[in-house]
Amino acid sequence: MSSKKTILLVDDDIDLLENTAYLVKSLGYDIVTAEDGHDAVLKYKDIHPDLTIMDVKMPKMDGFDAFFKIKQFDSEAKVVLITAFSMDEKKHLKAKSMSLITTINKPYSFEQLEEVLSKYA
Repeated sequence: MSSKKTILLVDDDIDLLENTAYLVKSLGYDIVTAEDGHDAVLKYKDIHPDLTIMDVKMPKMDGFDAFFKIKQFDSEAKVVLITAFSMDEKKHLKAKSMSLITTINKPYSFEQLEEVLSKYA
């Protein structure tokens, strides 16, 4: 039985996803990655991660829609959304009402990531 926390990282930017996975792994977490919202929902159901860090703007299914699906499946899910763009305010308010942990703006620093992980994972 692993005592390591599992983090689900979701981003369609593969370079950023791999770099972030590497950094998070170096902090001692187990990492599972997904490249779009649809894949994120499937992997979430499979692994029940301790924390999900997910990009908002992705093909197939955006981060908000994936968040809503994950929350339907597991109302206790801990999710942090990442965005480089201005957000759909209605979706953002709905997500906050469903206990979205926080939102991080891209580009984010390693320190920001570390802080989120130590606080919420």
